[in-house]
Amino acid sequence: MTDQTASTPPVTSSTNGSLGMVARRSEAVLLPFAALLVGFAVFSVFLLLQGKSPIEFFSLTYRAGFGTAFSWQNTLSRTAPLLFAALCVALPARLGLVVIGGEGAIVLGGVAAGAMGILFAGNAGLIAIPMMVASAMLVGGLWIGSVGALRYYRGVNETIASLLMAYIAIALMNHLVEGPLRDPASLNKPSTAPLADSLRVGDIPGWEVHWGLAFGMLCCVLAWVLIDKTTWGFAARIAGGNMRAAQVQGLPVGRLIVGFTALGGALAGLAGYFEVAAVHGAANASLATGYGYTGILIAFLARHNPLAIIPVAILLAGFEASSGLIQRRMDLPDATTLVLQGFVFISILMSDTLYGRFKVFAPERWRSA
Repeated sequence: MTDQTASTPPVTSSTNGSLGMVARRSEAVLLPFAALLVGFAVFSVFLLLQGKSPIEFFSLTYRAGFGTAFSWQNTLSRTAPLLFAALCVALPARLGLVVIGGEGAIVLGGVAAGAMGILFAGNAGLIAIPMMVASAMLVGGLWIGSVGALRYYRGVNETIASLLMAYIAIALMNHLVEGPLRDPASLNKPSTAPLADSLRVGDIPGWEVHWGLAFGMLCCVLAWVLIDKTTWGFAARIAGGNMRAAQVQGLPVGRLIVGFTALGGALAGLAGYFEVAAVHGAANASLATGYGYTGILIAFLARHNPLAIIPVAILLAGFEASSGLIQRRMDLPDATTLVLQGFVFISILMSDTLYGRFKVFAPERWRSA
């Protein structure tokens, strides 16, 4: 007679620990996904109240954002600045900071890149392009880094400060491109002088998508390495959990706050550089298109995970790419997609109250199984 008890492997504590880790990580995936579906459902009711078909809306969204090769190119082109904008929110969030002023760093980074392009127009690209990149990142880093400095040294709320500074940045951008930096030839739309062809950013070979997409994805991977695989990232997570306890333990909380906010701002400034060098060819009012605010939604939907930011940014970029087709086919305002983003954002914020409330996701439940 076969001893079935001996042939069955026992459930070890390491197995239960692995199940607990899977349960904990599943919660971070399933709850945002459920919140996304709830946001879609509420938006569908919003459409029905206007006599519009939700099925037609989402069908057109899929067709315009992901249905064809051209749709994918349009979506991926819009993804690049969203990656940088979301990182501007996600990196400070690891310290418990809610920075929502990435739009300001984007527009000022774009203006700085355009100004450097004019200043070094007669130089080779090997000199001018690094100067454009460095100036955009420096201006964006200083702009958002000052929010972190105000938070740590003066106790100013970073959410309000970053939002107000975004409006200041847009006003400053308008002043510069309509005044000191304006190209006299730009009559209808004030802009800086157009960049030379040698200073423009080209497309990825085989794709009609500029190199900003590749650099944005690379920055997401590097940000994940910084947060999850380095001592600075570990210290940031500790400070984000309990800042006062981190100070007691001797962690450099001030440097972490200023450093992570400055790094997020530098990445947002890099988005401004690619918008000028790859899309518009000059700095103008088109820099303030709302990428910084969409990045807030992406970062929260991705739970501030830099790797999860990539697919979420592609999804939201697809929705933005479809706004024109929806406006023409369904006779809806162009801002309808913004209403959808608003419903999803509210749903995501409400889902934060559900973390830890479902016993099925509790690691202790699986360890004691």
